[in-house]
Amino acid sequence: MKKRLALVALCLVLSGLQYRLWIGDGGIFDTRRLQKAVDEQAESNTQLQLRNSVLEAEVADLHNSGAAIEAHARTELGMIRKGETFYLVVAPNTPQ
Repeated sequence: MKKRLALVALCLVLSGLQYRLWIGDGGIFDTRRLQKAVDEQAESNTQLQLRNSVLEAEVADLHNSGAAIEAHARTELGMIRKGETFYLVVAPNTPQ
């Protein structure tokens, strides 16, 4: 009887420890979920760092070069110099 009671107690203790290992806070499933979140955040950070480096290069180019400012003004703002002629080419209307 004592052996059976000891066996049941050991099984309960083992089950409790297994629960904490697999399902409890800080268990294997929780750790995998957190690692996945860290990996996703790292990927997001990498993409944002790439975008930031492109923007930093563009800002440095704008600070150092008048040609870059002029190109930006022409494409984004429609700048036309004195003496230049502006031509707007419009595609013909096609019946739909």
